[in-house]
Amino acid sequence: MNTHRLIINCFATALLLLLVGCHNTGNSIYISSPDNTLQLHFTLSDDGAPQYSLAKAGKTILLPSAMGLQTETTDLSTGFQWLDCQTAAHDETWETTWGEERYIRNYHKQLTVQLKHSSGTRMDIEFRLFNDGFAFRYIFPDNQADTMIVRKELTEYVFAQTPEAWSIPWRTEYYEALWQKAPICEKDTTCSPITLELQNGMYAFLHEAALVDYPAENFYYSGDTIRTFLTPWSNGVAAYKTAPWQTPWRFLTLTDDLQGLMASRIMLNLNEPCKIADTSWIKPMKFIGIWWGMHLKQMTWWNGPKHGATTETMKRYIDFAADNGFGGVLAEGWNVGWGSWDGPHPEEQFSFVTPYSDYDIDYLADYAHQRGVQIIFHHETGGDAANYENQLDTAYCYIEQYGMHAVKTGYVAPYINYAEGKQYNRSQVGIRHYRKVIETAARHHVAIDNHEPVMPTGLQRTYPNLMTQEGIRGQEWNAWSQDGGSPAEHVTVLPFTRMLAGPADYTPGVFNFANPIQPGTRVHATLANQLGLFVVMYSPLQMACDLPENYLLYPDAFRFVTEVPCDWEQSRLLDGAIGDYIIMARQDRNTTNWYIGAVNDETAREVTIDWSFLPSGTYDVTLWQDAADAEWQNNPYALDITDFQLRIKRGKAELTNGNISLPLSIRMASGGGFAITVKERD
Repeated sequence: MNTHRLIINCFATALLLLLVGCHNTGNSIYISSPDNTLQLHFTLSDDGAPQYSLAKAGKTILLPSAMGLQTETTDLSTGFQWLDCQTAAHDETWETTWGEERYIRNYHKQLTVQLKHSSGTRMDIEFRLFNDGFAFRYIFPDNQADTMIVRKELTEYVFAQTPEAWSIPWRTEYYEALWQKAPICEKDTTCSPITLELQNGMYAFLHEAALVDYPAENFYYSGDTIRTFLTPWSNGVAAYKTAPWQTPWRFLTLTDDLQGLMASRIMLNLNEPCKIADTSWIKPMKFIGIWWGMHLKQMTWWNGPKHGATTETMKRYIDFAADNGFGGVLAEGWNVGWGSWDGPHPEEQFSFVTPYSDYDIDYLADYAHQRGVQIIFHHETGGDAANYENQLDTAYCYIEQYGMHAVKTGYVAPYINYAEGKQYNRSQVGIRHYRKVIETAARHHVAIDNHEPVMPTGLQRTYPNLMTQEGIRGQEWNAWSQDGGSPAEHVTVLPFTRMLAGPADYTPGVFNFANPIQPGTRVHATLANQLGLFVVMYSPLQMACDLPENYLLYPDAFRFVTEVPCDWEQSRLLDGAIGDYIIMARQDRNTTNWYIGAVNDETAREVTIDWSFLPSGTYDVTLWQDAADAEWQNNPYALDITDFQLRIKRGKAELTNGNISLPLSIRMASGGGFAITVKERD
């Protein structure tokens, strides 16, 4: 059964019309969120320019802000006539196939304004107001005669007060950068999304949802105004469109605190329901892989004396995965083509159905099935999407014939080669390509871990086989980056920025911090920090990145890695501050057990846990924390493990067994963290 079914207690299964045909009354209309906290005001100026403004609890957030598009022939930001408008309400609860929580409520009010341009072009603007934010999109009905060549999008957000934004520059390759905070008046062009800290203490997240056949958005800045910049084709065109069509949703999450920001599900609610009838083959899992050894220069992707993905090595990894409860093993460099991309054989071209001679796929597939482990295929394109598309159906048939259900794709190149020539991967043609891969994979029952992607926009609701993506400065930078590796604060920023856009394959779990190949580069973390990342960094395909032999060095710490799940019933931010620290709690989707993870920046600190989120009951608790002398630079392995028992009654915790005191104070070292399992007793 499709798990994206609507469930009981829905107020509605379709839009409930509240008001139909609300005719022009002064070219102005207000609409409020369901709880009446947010109020949006839409107006059409005297010269026919659509504008909107936003207030929360009576406080102005956005001043009148421009809307519209510019095409090859027409300025669709002015010259409109008001035709009609409709309002509606919608309330449903739907179940996710996988996610940070099982059930998501989609509760909003809607306003659709119908406009006609002086050129004859019809344009509707559809708004949705949620209790924690709003969204809108432009809709062009099917009565448009010609193809529309979009040059610019003229959407803007004019803030009443100057917010500070966490962002990365828009031309950052693969979105792999350190997020930086500054007032928006000091920003240059940045990628979407951005996380905003408002002067009144509120937080906001500005992004897009349901990005389909349209270029990814970016932002540029002028004073207190944020404007939209669409990633262009190489000829400068933003998009070629034929009616009927609509833009992606532009949305702003707006909350009083970080807990609300982390809990918002606006982006997912703006995407279409699941289109895959049978999702039973889509299974979240932890996995290991032949991968970290390449980044440490111990192995190569290509065939040769140090080749990583050999039959012998893969068999050893499959055994380790099966013995320790991992669901899969990634095999990077299994197929012909790597010699041309990063090796000594320039004549090779990537083939996605031709293994290297030392990788016996028939034997390994049979062996993996015997041991109950999935082989995760790897499709690195080297940026040649045209070559990949020529092999796409064959490549996914190949995976399917071996009974495997997961692939990691990659596009390591600053510009991607498509049939239309070299383009940005975030341009319209790139978005089309990624969608084609997702849909092809779905037909063959294959889940996607997409590296070098476009920034996620919630399409995993529609195609839950799009399970995770990169688009993040991940763990591998700590193996070879010339800047010495990501600072400790990096993982305390990502959950409040990039991770709000969707799951990320950050690849946590380094257990050996020595780096003889690049002695000046290393993971800026303690062992406890690496454990905490498995809870903090959400991904339904969660990779434990280190070599098997390194995990065997610390079996007590490794126990948490083997126990922690990656599919959740519910998730809560317990505490945190952007760039300082974060404490996340998540409940396993298949049990009543909870898991808590925390990571810290460079400043050691003590925190306490508020246990009131737990239901009444008795729990066995295990805490993995930094030892008193732990710190990331000189003593990262120092770890204390403590067992105790808690009873929760009416939201209050009392200790029933164990050598601790309540409230429990936990020290996080510089670059440290902690991990906790909370298991309900029968």
